[in-house]
Amino acid sequence: MKLSELIRMSLRTIISSPLRTFLTMLGVIIGVSSVVTLVSIGQGTSEQIAKQYENMGTNLLVVTATGNGRATQLNYDDLMNFENFPEFKSIAPTMTKNGSNIKYDRTQEKYNVIGTNDRYFDIIKAKIDKGRNLSPTDLEFRSNVAILGSEVAKKFFNTLDPVGESINIDGVVFNIIGTLKEKGSNIGGASVDSSVIVPLESARRQFKLGQIRTTYVEAPTKDDIYTAQETMKSYLTYKFKSDTGFVLTNQDELLKARTEATNTLTNQLVAVALISLLVGGIGIMNIMLVTVSERTREIGIRKSIGAKRRNILLQFLVEAVVISGMGGLIGLLLGIGFSYALPYFSPKQTTSLSFDVGLYSFLFSVLVGVIFGLYPANKASKLRPIDALRSD
Repeated sequence: MKLSELIRMSLRTIISSPLRTFLTMLGVIIGVSSVVTLVSIGQGTSEQIAKQYENMGTNLLVVTATGNGRATQLNYDDLMNFENFPEFKSIAPTMTKNGSNIKYDRTQEKYNVIGTNDRYFDIIKAKIDKGRNLSPTDLEFRSNVAILGSEVAKKFFNTLDPVGESINIDGVVFNIIGTLKEKGSNIGGASVDSSVIVPLESARRQFKLGQIRTTYVEAPTKDDIYTAQETMKSYLTYKFKSDTGFVLTNQDELLKARTEATNTLTNQLVAVALISLLVGGIGIMNIMLVTVSERTREIGIRKSIGAKRRNILLQFLVEAVVISGMGGLIGLLLGIGFSYALPYFSPKQTTSLSFDVGLYSFLFSVLVGVIFGLYPANKASKLRPIDALRSD
């Protein structure tokens, strides 16, 4: 009997008991749909993390002073001197005042104020939308000028051009010299979109900020960042007379670590989903054993008119594979549907479908049918015609 005839025969048998067939393939459906959905979530999360890091630049080193007191203070001029070294491209020390009262006309809101220099926007890959960047003159003369993040500009001015207007920050008037294009969340959820950026010394003087806490360091290339990290670490250890009191965050290392952590979690979840596939295979084997028992006389008749052992084995094996394959196909379609639907219900969650994952999941479901259908098919093929015909 040809394979196409065996498949047609299997389909007729499956259609004759639709509910039992559906329950039989339920484990495979759940397993395959889970694998496809979980992998798409894992890949989407990895791509989202990579995009966030690329948004900041993988050749970025963030220096954070964690100690207190004069012994762990960072000096602006000392930090800027590192630009003379070849492994350093740009340096932007920053001071931040969280939750400042920003007021324009009758509108008042709380936003973060960042004091920094003119290198800051290039380092964090933020672009000026209207107006101009901070200039060395603004820093030198401690000018009360400000650049608004996109969210702040929209809140106070909506579609109007705010350049040339003045805002009040914690009781101090700042002239707006520019606005930023929307950039989106950075690592950790911090966003320049919801910040007001002013010259470093203006922030220190007007808001009584104590010391530089965070410094953004850009290296010429991703490879140079490791040399820059060692140079900065040696300097801070010498200055603080200790290797504590500061944290160096290498964006490239952080990206690799988070990607590995995401992949590990995804693999563990997929392993759990594969277990449900194997459970589904056991269900197929049990139902196929019941089917062999119910169709013993049919087997006996086929053997008595000339069917060989391999014909019977192939018949029941194909039936098991068709059931698992159909379950795998339904699970694949459900997994694709879940992957597309999830971002609509949870906008922060991204998914990324992979053709390879879908293909391998379907092939694995077929393999499950082969493995767990082999025992019932073999049992059916070993039945003696006389014994089979005697059965009720």
